[in-house]
Order: sequence, then C-alpha cells, then structure tokens
Amino acid sequence: MIRVLLICLMFIAFKTEAQTSVLNIADSLFTHGNYAKAIEQYNMCSPKEAVYNKLAKAYIALGNYDNALLNFEKAIKTDPENLLLKYDYTKLLSSTKNLSKASEAFSKLVEIDSLNPNYHYELGLVLEQLKDSTAQTQFIKTFELDNTHQKTIFKIAKFYLIKRKHDSAAYYIDRGLKSYENNRELISLKAQNYYWLQDYTNAAKWFEKLLDLGESSEFIHEKLSLCYAQIYDYEKAIEQRLQALNYNPNNAAAIYVIGTYYEELRDFENAETFMSKALLLMDQPLDAEYRRLGAVLNQQKKYKEAIEVFKKAINENPANEFSNLHLAITLEQYYADYDSKINVYENFKKKFPNSKMNKFIDSRIAEIKKEKFLNEEEKED
Repeated sequence: MIRVLLICLMFIAFKTEAQTSVLNIADSLFTHGNYAKAIEQYNMCSPKEAVYNKLAKAYIALGNYDNALLNFEKAIKTDPENLLLKYDYTKLLSSTKNLSKASEAFSKLVEIDSLNPNYHYELGLVLEQLKDSTAQTQFIKTFELDNTHQKTIFKIAKFYLIKRKHDSAAYYIDRGLKSYENNRELISLKAQNYYWLQDYTNAAKWFEKLLDLGESSEFIHEKLSLCYAQIYDYEKAIEQRLQALNYNPNNAAAIYVIGTYYEELRDFENAETFMSKALLLMDQPLDAEYRRLGAVLNQQKKYKEAIEVFKKAINENPANEFSNLHLAITLEQYYADYDSKINVYENFKKKFPNSKMNKFIDSRIAEIKKEKFLNEEEKED
C-alpha cells in the first residue's frame, strides 16, 4: 500500500514538474519575442485557467486582438476580483474601438475604485471618442485626484483653448508645467494661447522653447514667423517661413508672404523673386485636382458637393471635356427626373459637338429614355 502511495506521489510530482517546465519554456519564448511558439506552449499547460492572461498578452503581441479579448474574458471569469486583468482587458477594448463596451467596463472600474485617477482618465478618452460631452468631467476628476497627471492636464487645457477660455487654459498649462517643465505638448498650448491673445512676444518665446527642445514642424515655424512679423522682426520672420517651406516647398501663399516681408525690409529684388514665384504657382490650372476631389466625393455619394467641385474644375479650364463629362455624369446621379438627366447630356453635346465621347453620351441618353419608358409603363399598369 505504501509502495502504491509513493508511486502516486512521484507521479504527481513528475506531472507538476513537467507542467512547470512547460510554463517556464512558454514564458521564456514570450520574453524573447517568439509569441506563436509561446502560445503553443501555453496551450499545453494545465490547468488552462492559470495561463489565460498570458495567452491574452501573447495574442496582443501577435496583433490577434480577437483571441486576446477572448482569453481576457476567460481570465476574468476565472479571477473576477483581479482589477489589473479587468483594466488590461478594458484598455484593449478601447484600443480596438469597442468603445461602448469599453465605456461600460471603465465605468464599472470607476465604481469599484473611484479614487484611481487613471480609471477616470481612460474613461474620459473613451467618452471623447464617443463624442460624449461628459468626457471633460472625467478629465477634471482625474486632475482632482492627481494634479500632476500630464495627459489629462493637456486634455483639459486644450479643451479650454479651443473654447477660447484663455485664463482657464493658462491655469491648467501652468499647473502642468510646474510638475514637468519640458512637456512639449503643454509648451505648444502655452505658445498658442499667447498667440490667440495676440501677445506675440510671449508666443514667440514659447514657440522658440519648442525649437530648443528639438521640436520642428511646419506649424511651429509658420506660427513663429507670424509672431516675428507682428513685432516687426522681418528677418527672423523670413528665416522661419523658409524653415516652414521645407515641409511644403510649393506653398504659394507662404512664398508670397515671404515676398511681402522682403518688401518691408525694402529688399525689392528678393520681394520680386518670391512674389513672382508665388504667382506662377498660383497660376497653375487646378482642374485636374478638382476632378480628382469630385471623383472622391462621388464615391461617397456626395453628389451635391461633387457638382460644386466639378464646376470649379470647369471654371479653371472651361474647354476641358473630361471636367464637363464628370459634371454631366454626376448631375445624372443627382437628378431624379429623367428629362433633367437627358438634358444634362444634350447640353454636353451642344458644348462639344465634335467630342469623341459623344458615342458614350448617345448610348447613355438611349438608356435613360428606355428607363423612362419602362417606368411609365409600370405606372400605367
């Protein structure tokens, strides 16, 4: 009897050691980035309940979010009191745009632990994506619980800046910079806040700080240029506009503005150079660009907007048959009346009597007339 008991204990110990070995191998594979092999090993583990969380994380690493969510749900059923599990699951819901579920799940987390600032912040992010105005309430609550929470401070300050509530924006920006003076996002908001207050000297100072921190963008250089121009420092204004042109070399408006700055400096030669270049760029016909935009609008069945865009294309180049044809086709889609549809194509033929596309036009007119006839017959029946 004792011998049988010893054999059973040895078997159990061997099985436990084997399972531990499988788990260690799986963890090692995961650590070294071999996620698919790690999943194979985790699936060999027993009890399976112990590795649902690990499987979920491995599937996230592979980008298989459906299986990750499924395993998180199994893990939560196994360990319903584990808030970290619930938090990771809800974050994944949010990042995969399961916003309604994420909102519900984060709301439950807030109910469980209302003093956790990050729960409020994450709920605010989800509500923001849902276009729910109470998102701001969650950001404010986050700040009340943690007045150094940089991300939520940015959200609140940006909200007030958009609303042009400059004093409120400045308050939150300054609170954020007090705890992290090199927060680039808050520095940008501070510069913009001064800019909208028309305090161009201070705005320039904060845009310059962004450059000192290694930030560079068309937006920063353009706004800094405008600030310098407002305080009559045209040389610096030109320098920053030229930097902005690195991001958009054919920006005709920016090139023209540089010409005006040279004019202010009475450097008429450079003023002529830049103004002429800008006008040359502005003089390029834009019918092809408008046609492409119209085609995109048609794909979305935004026929009314497409009609206006094709009219602009025709204004740019009235003799372009393709622009006129695109307009005719769009008007056909837009009009409900058969006679109006036919008139559209008849007008095209009058405008372009020798067009190679008139065969297509004739066939289209014939089809519309046939549709009209069949529709009238159905009504009579």
